[in-house]
Amino acid sequence: MHTSEWVSKGWFFTICVLVVVLWVPTLWVLPSVDTWQLVINTVTTIITFLLVALLQNTQSRADQAVQQKLNALADGLWDLMGELGDERPELRRHRRELADAVGLEQRKGLRMTTAAHTR
Repeated sequence: MHTSEWVSKGWFFTICVLVVVLWVPTLWVLPSVDTWQLVINTVTTIITFLLVALLQNTQSRADQAVQQKLNALADGLWDLMGELGDERPELRRHRRELADAVGLEQRKGLRMTTAAHTR
């Protein structure tokens, strides 16, 4: 299970509430109210920073996965339109529009060039 899945669970929220509940009685242990506030402010700031970084990373990976799926769909549609282009000439125009819209020719050319270099 990934950390991003852990922090989205109810038990993680419960732990955060427990931290605050355990922090409250430390008012009588710490030397001053300022120190008491500084402790919770520091802890929550650090946790917030880490969670924002985690959320950004998770969102970036999710965006990349969605983009890969969209690229695969566009590639498949491009190939299908090429195969059916003889039977339906209007598909040639749509195929060019698809290539221009998503940059298929550049990606296909890059993949072909990369594949040729790896051989």
